[in-house]
Amino acid sequence: MNTEFYALVEKSTAHRKCRDDIKHFVFDHPNHLSDLTAIAFNTKDKNHHKACWILELVCEEQLDLFLPFIDDFCTSLARQHSDSAIRSVSKIGLFLVKNKKIQLTESQEEKLIETGLDWLIQTEKAANAAYTMRFLYLLGKKHSWINEELKALLSRDCSHQTPGYRFAVKDILKRLK
Repeated sequence: MNTEFYALVEKSTAHRKCRDDIKHFVFDHPNHLSDLTAIAFNTKDKNHHKACWILELVCEEQLDLFLPFIDDFCTSLARQHSDSAIRSVSKIGLFLVKNKKIQLTESQEEKLIETGLDWLIQTEKAANAAYTMRFLYLLGKKHSWINEELKALLSRDCSHQTPGYRFAVKDILKRLK
């Protein structure tokens, strides 16, 4: 682990410019992507959520750089418990599932599905749930049983949820009909 790069992640903030600066640094120095993923996937590291924020931006622009790390990513999903990290990794999951060029293995899809369903049961954060619902819905096109689980989970009473959460549920349920 490069200590200078770690210090860069450690000092980062949620401000978009700060995360963009580190994203561009990773684009200019792709060898640091392994350091970034190591921090992001280590949920015991107090800065793992910051690394997840940056990794999300890297994947959004250059998902192909992330290909060598997909297996480790899928394995780390079940360990992610910070709402801040889950928002980013659920969005990365959506990028992976939406991408037509990437073929996830059966094991990788299984880990995404299992963790995604767990997150939907446990989370009340609108963004986390929305990205998770969307990647599960897309995986449900390949594995029809997912759609039945999704319908059951999303049909629960969500009147106490935020408007954003209710909108995402309504959107996915409409697509499932």
